Amino acid sequence: MDVPLELSSRLYQSVAGYIIRHSKGRETEKVEGVDSLFSIPDILDRNHLERPLIVTGPHIAESEFFQSFLNDRETSYTVFSSVKSDPAASQIAQIARMYEEENCDSIIAIGGGSNLDAAKAAGAMIARPGHALRKMRGLFKVRREIPFFIAVPTTAGTGSEMTMAAVVTDDATGQKYSLIDPVLKPDVAVLDPSLLVSLPQKPTAYAGVDALVHAVEAYLNERYHREDTKDYCEEAVEAIMEFLPKSYDDGEDLEAREEMLIASNKAAEAFNVAGVGNIHALAHAIGGRYSLPHGYVNAILLPIVLRDYGKAVEAQIARLASICDIEKDGSRSERAEGFIRVIEEMNARMGIPDHIEEIKEQDIAAMSAWAAKEANPLYAVPVIYDKRHFAEVLRKASGR
Repeated sequence: MDVPLELSSRLYQSVAGYIIRHSKGRETEKVEGVDSLFSIPDILDRNHLERPLIVTGPHIAESEFFQSFLNDRETSYTVFSSVKSDPAASQIAQIARMYEEENCDSIIAIGGGSNLDAAKAAGAMIARPGHALRKMRGLFKVRREIPFFIAVPTTAGTGSEMTMAAVVTDDATGQKYSLIDPVLKPDVAVLDPSLLVSLPQKPTAYAGVDALVHAVEAYLNERYHREDTKDYCEEAVEAIMEFLPKSYDDGEDLEAREEMLIASNKAAEAFNVAGVGNIHALAHAIGGRYSLPHGYVNAILLPIVLRDYGKAVEAQIARLASICDIEKDGSRSERAEGFIRVIEEMNARMGIPDHIEEIKEQDIAAMSAWAAKEANPLYAVPVIYDKRHFAEVLRKASGR
């Protein structure tokens, strides 16, 4: 254990936890239900907005629902439709330029986490003209209101429609970093389960387990909890364990899709306060280095890191097992292990392996440094990892 790192991190978290518990975050209005996408024109009219910029990706831009949406309003939209997975700072700058050149007055982000995060980061650049994104990485570096923002998730997992974070990829290194500021919380989140019915099995699985990791990591970060954080996490975990397999098996199961959207939203509410942890720090490093889907990497890391935490999280994980009716008659350690085992079984059922074969030994030092820089001192994790510990877990994740 790195004692100076442990002490300095816990001191930082004590102060940050006090601020979190005694501060009131910005509220996001939620518009829910089938076809709620088509309520957006009314939202724009109500807020006297006439020139929205839609930010999305090529797949959604070609979809039937998107074309129907564009044709549902007399006023034309400006559309940026080429967002890539894990958007780089250079592409985000293109979005911000289009907003300014087209004299837009609001942003509508439609899609998964990459689309929503790209639009939020572009909003930060619009709010802070002349400031490079890398200068706004970390906590509370934006500090100016971004344009009116409507988020429309088409996956149930990232939770970006509710959070004050946006993940950006550095063009030169591939390293991921986060902008975290209350001004990045969307003004409105439109939760329309009908937009998820065409989502293929793989992104359904990856996004769903991403939401599970959000809920579990926020649950374990007790130093940052508010009164309702624990409940949000427990409700999200219970719902995901029930409805993710159903969503995966039958994409047209509208009830399962809606329950997953709600669960993802609750998980986002929780980690918006309590944050994430070492799993996400590692996933950002691995995903950035090898261009792997974020939820896929998170899914593989979740059981590995929970086992590595061991006794430090046994009581909390055993409680989650009880809530999910797993090993309900077993001892605390049996319930905790049962919960981890069920996650592994669910991963295998959805075609997710138990290790990441892309991890190369020569990359471990750099990825460990990236993960340590992201996690410490910010994340109030149950076990603080130094670079050496991150390296050990990366080797476990590689299967070596």
